[in-house]
Amino acid sequence: MDLASNIAELQERIGAACARAGRVAGSVTLMAVSKTHPPAAVAEAAAAGLRVFGESKIQEARLKIPQCPGHLRWHFIGHLQSNKCREAVELFSMIQGVDSLALAREINKRADQAAKTMPVLLEVNVAGEASKFGYQPEALLAEWAELNALSRLEIHGLMTIPPYATDPEKARPHFRRLRELKGRCEELLGAPLPQLSMGMSGDFEVAIEEGATIVRIGTALFGKRQYAAAKAWD
Repeated sequence: MDLASNIAELQERIGAACARAGRVAGSVTLMAVSKTHPPAAVAEAAAAGLRVFGESKIQEARLKIPQCPGHLRWHFIGHLQSNKCREAVELFSMIQGVDSLALAREINKRADQAAKTMPVLLEVNVAGEASKFGYQPEALLAEWAELNALSRLEIHGLMTIPPYATDPEKARPHFRRLRELKGRCEELLGAPLPQLSMGMSGDFEVAIEEGATIVRIGTALFGKRQYAAAKAWD
């Protein structure tokens, strides 16, 4: 596996998708989803120019992050349990996937204790899948004022994971719906929300065409997840 080549190919595809959408290539951040992959792989990706990495388990991140280059930015991208909020606030520069007012309040409380402002993205279950976490769009709008009033949270935007499909075009309506919802949130806020985190290895080009600013790439970058090796983190 040649990470530098994979990164170059991904950046080329990101640039082409941006060109199709009339966007500047630099408007999209390639986040390396490093869950289950060792610090050595992170260091190699960092040496090739990547700066933003995503982890989805607190226990893995707790052990891995200190072994990685210190200049990297880490985003939590999994489902966060309330009892892990303190560590999430300590370890990460952004928490993606805030999916309830109760969780937002707990993050706010832990950020206040740490005298820290916590950037977050709000997770939206745009397809209404029973098996997935995330706000229903109307519920998010109904709780927007309370979320925005939490003084230690900075709401930077929205994120979603659409239903799995082998055809990336099937994800397009879900990405478009999230972009439209962001517009409604911006109207309530009276200011722009800079981030839309959507799109993974199989559908990131469609996501970019629909407005993604962060794409979360794991398999297309690192290859298959290293589940056996990841047991060490547990």
